Amino acid sequence: MALRTPLCDALEIEYPIVQAPIGSATTPELAAAVSNAGGLGQLAVTWRDLEETREAIRETRERTDRPFAVNLALDDATTVVDTDSHLEAVLEAGAPIVSFSFGDAAPYVDRIHDTGGTVLQTVGSADAAREAVEAGVDVVVTQGFEAGGHVQSEIATTALVPRVADAVGDAVPIVAAGGIADGRGVAAALALGADGAWLGTRFVACEEANVHETYRRRLRESDETDTAYTTLYDKGWPGMPHRVLENETLERWRAAGEPPAGERPGEDDVVARTSDGGPVERYDETLATPDLEGDIESMALYAGQSVGGVDEVQSAAAVVRELVAETCETISDLSAIASSVDR
Repeated sequence: MALRTPLCDALEIEYPIVQAPIGSATTPELAAAVSNAGGLGQLAVTWRDLEETREAIRETRERTDRPFAVNLALDDATTVVDTDSHLEAVLEAGAPIVSFSFGDAAPYVDRIHDTGGTVLQTVGSADAAREAVEAGVDVVVTQGFEAGGHVQSEIATTALVPRVADAVGDAVPIVAAGGIADGRGVAAALALGADGAWLGTRFVACEEANVHETYRRRLRESDETDTAYTTLYDKGWPGMPHRVLENETLERWRAAGEPPAGERPGEDDVVARTSDGGPVERYDETLATPDLEGDIESMALYAGQSVGGVDEVQSAAAVVRELVAETCETISDLSAIASSVDR
């Protein structure tokens, strides 16, 4: 099945499908499975210490001989390790591709290129895309407002991708992120000027993702109207907008008149605990992982507006295969329509 774009050549992958760096939900199993299926798997390591980062990369390399990426968020408000030290550990561990989000990749591009690595940067505007290309970034990721998790754009994917494509031209490949859950979305992204698609919510629901079963169930049960764009879950990453599933925490906050931090209902409630007893408070940005026990539904359940396209739990390989087949089918259908118009 042929589905090849300039992104595939830039990243040495078979299909232009990228698994987003979905925070603590990422695992070596998930990243390797996506890469082995022909896409680009990715690890999020911003919230891991140096040893955990090295171990995650080592395990991923043991599971796949294909390219995979490692993501670093550059916002100082959320990093647990100095970025310079973290990047050094990532490169020494042998990560072939590094992606950056929530900051400027420019200070790190040359270091990665010197090791033979490839650099991706997530942007939220055409101007930011131009600056990334000027800094030497190899691939630009455009994240639209529809995206789940933490969001760095207020522009819809369908408006953002063409603007970035016009700004960047053929200088580097473009990846579209936000609101994509199936092959129709991938085909649409290609039509808008992107060279590939970056999916988060769809992969969060995969068998290999490190997420609580309650979280998975909510993803399967929710539709496109069931998410909220907010800054509510700010304990751990203050001020950063994010998109989550609607739940009781949001309802109680709205019913109280949407008070500011420090005055919200249940401000210090412990809604869950880790396996070692560590508390998770109501407004923590903590992702719902399997080791947690408590009121999982009241936590930040990150999801994009594409969540309505998540109907079942599948393996990552099955998701990649399905995405490729649907994309090819959609492109074929559109080509048939174009041919009929020509006649």
